[in-house]
Amino acid sequence: MKISQMHGRSGPVFSFEFFPPKTAEAVGDLLQTVADLDAMHTPDYVSVTYGAGGSTRERTLQTVARIQRELKITAMAHLTCVGHSAAEIHRIATLLEEDGIENILVLRGDPPKGEAAFQRPEGGFGHASELASYLREHFPFDLGGACYPENHPESKTSADDLHFTRHKVACGVSFLTTQLFFDNDDYFGFVSRARRGGIEVPIVPGIMPITNVSQIERFTSLCGARIPAELKARLDRVREDPGAVMALGVEHAILQCRELLEKGAPGIHFYTLNKSYATRAILAALR
Repeated sequence: MKISQMHGRSGPVFSFEFFPPKTAEAVGDLLQTVADLDAMHTPDYVSVTYGAGGSTRERTLQTVARIQRELKITAMAHLTCVGHSAAEIHRIATLLEEDGIENILVLRGDPPKGEAAFQRPEGGFGHASELASYLREHFPFDLGGACYPENHPESKTSADDLHFTRHKVACGVSFLTTQLFFDNDDYFGFVSRARRGGIEVPIVPGIMPITNVSQIERFTSLCGARIPAELKARLDRVREDPGAVMALGVEHAILQCRELLEKGAPGIHFYTLNKSYATRAILAALR
């Protein structure tokens, strides 16, 4: 089923994001994690990220196909511009279509490890909007895109960030999922600006439950998100106690999700980090 068709039905749309296993042996473990979440809290769809390495890319294609085929869950593949010509993108999209995948999250992608800035691949695309335009012209996929409540790290101003987001939608993106954030005011402020700017597609908040303090500090430093001072102080007090960090992270995510849904968010997209416990606990509280 196409994800844009899920929005507007009764109830919020819940989705889980996973990254592809690093080894072939770990694929079974991931499928079991997805199955465990599905058994308790049936998601509307799941997505699988797309790495910079060739083996990881192939595993994205294999994993997303197996989730949809074997677990009967709508699956969305991530696809980036990094290292691909248009011909290679066409080949990958054809394989996804042949496997019955109907949804793709289009991303520019981060620079490969060791490179300071993104470089347009020879014969390829330099922006997610270009990738969206190409896929929209050649394939029937439903396309999702990323957006940034606290601005994309490379955007100079909020106005610039909104301009590029609006262009992405004009190029064929039919729903947006936000980068992680921890202050709901950032999400609601972004949605308000987007609506005033003419963006009408669903804007789904992306939530990453905090399970490890050092890890979340690393993630936020890379993507430009911030940890609010009060939350940061609470995390600092328990950072050496994994159980307390997990409890605090789950508590904060539950409060975030409740307010988001009560105030009109169309659903929640969970960045699971391939772990099911925190997401299960949050969904149990919400439902």
